[in-house]
Amino acid sequence: MSKAIRIEKHGGPEVLQLVDVTVGQPGPGEIRIRHKAVGLNFIDIYQRDGLYPMAMPLQLGMEASGIVEAVGEGVTHLKAGDRAAYASQPPGSYCEERVMPAKCVCKLPDAIDFDTGAAMMLKGLTAQYLLKKTLPQGGLQSGDHILFHAAAGGVGLIACQWAKALGYQLIGTAGSDAKCALAAEMGAAHTINYNTEDFEVRVKQITGGKGVKVVYDSVGKDTWDKSLNCLSPFGLMASFGNASGPAPAFAPGILGAKGSIYVTRQTLFTHISTRESTQAMADDLFAVVTSGKVKIRIDQRHPLEQVQQAHRDLEARKTTGCTILTL
Repeated sequence: MSKAIRIEKHGGPEVLQLVDVTVGQPGPGEIRIRHKAVGLNFIDIYQRDGLYPMAMPLQLGMEASGIVEAVGEGVTHLKAGDRAAYASQPPGSYCEERVMPAKCVCKLPDAIDFDTGAAMMLKGLTAQYLLKKTLPQGGLQSGDHILFHAAAGGVGLIACQWAKALGYQLIGTAGSDAKCALAAEMGAAHTINYNTEDFEVRVKQITGGKGVKVVYDSVGKDTWDKSLNCLSPFGLMASFGNASGPAPAFAPGILGAKGSIYVTRQTLFTHISTRESTQAMADDLFAVVTSGKVKIRIDQRHPLEQVQQAHRDLEARKTTGCTILTL
């Protein structure tokens, strides 16, 4: 048996319930893992509240770390006793123990502790595919300006550090002066408090009117229109979240009028659809973390049974850095 968090219907944090579930043996291509820590992400909220409709009942959670207890037939990259971490579908990490597909589970280097492993996988792999694979026409060069919304969040703080290591001038937005200061501390070249400043105006000032080559946006509705205006000709609008609600519909013709710009909607799970791509991205993430160039900041820890409060805080944007559930 395992303690797990399950929902029977979409709704607010109150639908999150602690239950006992039976954990069986892994089948072909699967592992059984006992968790040490579990990561919390905005996609968990989207699945809980119905923005991303899911079949019920649903055990939430997309990332965690722990010890592999058993492996099924055909699994060769892991064995019982291995330290491991993952960001993976299907959901189900909000628990003590689970059986799951092995494809996206990676060995966790000894230099990375379990809390960090749980906090870093989904957010770190997201930062990796954004900065390394989701690039404007002609790519990015050292010194280029990029705009990153929610720069004090879990993905944002990783991106601030990684972008600095790559030589980019990251302009980070956040909702308070304290969050802006945190983003700057972590490597943002410029910060903008979007509650007290017009970020479109400030971006144009910072870039001498040129705009940025790429906008990385997980906020959605509240930042969409002005973000398009921040792009230089042929720039890329990379949407990867909807923290304020889905981005509005738009007529494709505006992309030409705004400078022949590009728009893409990215999701991590396309990028980690194969064992090989998952491992390559994870290796890149592990290397930049163990080098010290990127530090994983965990600012909130909640016991598994306090998951409702963890969701409330994340949804209200009261958090900075990463949030984990402890077991």
